[in-house]
Amino acid sequence: MNRTLNHPYVYSILLGFVAGLFSTLLMTLTELPSWKRWGLHGVFEWHENQVIITKVLKLAPDKTHFTGIFALHFLNGGLGGIGFLIALWIFPGSVSYIFGSALVYGLFLWIATLIPIHKPITGLSPWRHPLGYLPTLASLAGHVVYAAIFGYFFMNTPF
Repeated sequence: MNRTLNHPYVYSILLGFVAGLFSTLLMTLTELPSWKRWGLHGVFEWHENQVIITKVLKLAPDKTHFTGIFALHFLNGGLGGIGFLIALWIFPGSVSYIFGSALVYGLFLWIATLIPIHKPITGLSPWRHPLGYLPTLASLAGHVVYAAIFGYFFMNTPF
């Protein structure tokens, strides 16, 4: 077991996961004003997680399930950190521009994973959202914060 944990890839993957968790924590703090202003529908990721958790666990959809929302939110964030690390391995030239690469990755995550699934999961279009365009901008800003934090983290950590 000790030999496995000392393997550099295992260390790097754990580091990526932890960076993703920490970035998600700070992203979550930026999402709190949106939640206070617009409720659950104003925070795209939380709304998606609420719908998923209520369907998978057959919970009451009229009750907000914060434990499930945040469990999925932080799991996704940790896996996103690992995904960024894998992207750095696939595109080693991006290591030279790690902070910019992180911001591009955050934008990619928002475009590739949130925008296409939001309406099928929640029934609400991010482009024609009933609360207007501000929740969409808040979601994008949250992903930029997430990416900037783990970009900074990876700039200052050997991986």
